[in-house]
Amino acid sequence: MKHFLTWSPVIVQGATVRYSVEFQGEYEREYANGSWIPSSECSLTTATVCNITEDISATVAYKLRVRAELGATRSQWGTMKGFFNRVTTSLTPPLLRVLADGYHLLVELADMGPAFQFRVLYWKKGHESRVQQKVMKEVNSMVHLDTMEAGAEYCVKAQTHVEAINRSSSFSPTRCVRAQRDTSMWLVTALTSSAGFAVAALTLPFLTWKISKIFQYSCCPVAVLPDTLKESEPPTQLILHGSEEAEKCDLMVVVMPSEEILQLWIQKTL
Repeated sequence: MKHFLTWSPVIVQGATVRYSVEFQGEYEREYANGSWIPSSECSLTTATVCNITEDISATVAYKLRVRAELGATRSQWGTMKGFFNRVTTSLTPPLLRVLADGYHLLVELADMGPAFQFRVLYWKKGHESRVQQKVMKEVNSMVHLDTMEAGAEYCVKAQTHVEAINRSSSFSPTRCVRAQRDTSMWLVTALTSSAGFAVAALTLPFLTWKISKIFQYSCCPVAVLPDTLKESEPPTQLILHGSEEAEKCDLMVVVMPSEEILQLWIQKTL
């Protein structure tokens, strides 16, 4: 767990101001006549932030102060109000990056030191009631969380925890990523659509012809004569012969073949 002391800069045009930090623990106040110890990290530094993690390693109340220097000129010490004890540290959420590598859900967390561990929560979007958890104590690279469903969206958030002080941070902002879609399913869908289009293109003309025939038969049906009404013998000609008895009574009808009629006609003409 790291601790940093920050302060407002002293602005001097055209000059570089340097800063020095000192701390005082319980031992210095009670047994060393209230002496101050210079910070090992921040002596005549030009930065306005100091890593005091190693200086306040004990779980006691500390006082801190900083002074600005420009050449031989030094400012008064600016002392922090009250005491600082690392057990009262307010932890910040971790910085995280969420990635979707194919169907793999990956997370990358910023390294905050050996005292930290991370509690990572992740879930499929729309299924918030089924949140999964993973606790990590060391973060060196990308961490695999889960295998995602094709095309689904997954969300991740994390918090830091320090066992030495039994404190946890708030959760980081939720980050969501979407898995790639299933290309094999897309290919099957495309092939199915193409096959359907080909079948439709082949059957549509036949269906159109068939429907037109059905409508034609419904509107203008074709009458078919039964076999009993069809003429099976060669055509014959009817010749009427009159007689005296016929004049008085009825006519006699004689049916002659067409060959005999032709012969009679030739004899008459000759």
